[in-house]
Amino acid sequence: MTKIETKNAPEAIGPYSQAIEAGDLVYTSGQIPINPETGKIEAQDIEGQTHQSCKNVRAVIEAAGLDMSKVIKTTCFLRNISDFAAFNSVYEKYFTSKPARSCVEVGALPKGALVEIEAVAER
Repeated sequence: MTKIETKNAPEAIGPYSQAIEAGDLVYTSGQIPINPETGKIEAQDIEGQTHQSCKNVRAVIEAAGLDMSKVIKTTCFLRNISDFAAFNSVYEKYFTSKPARSCVEVGALPKGALVEIEAVAER
């Protein structure tokens, strides 16, 4: 098992790693829309927050030496499922290989985020 870390994505805000590589798989922790340069959520709308969450996932995947085409599964959490269409319009620009996905509404996300995305990629 190998821990993956990068300064190009937000530092973990708890006792976990940004990602773990186990065998040929890389498992990212959920990425909320924190700008790693400021440590803050800057966007207030679902589109802006989805862009930042996707950029954070991409940074972690790239830190593992992979690219987004290697993502085989995502799990997406939305604070409001009515944001689903707007979320999809941004998500599809980053996950062009169309990995398997689950997307659910949750009651709350850390730091008041509107979206969180985690991914599994194959080496």
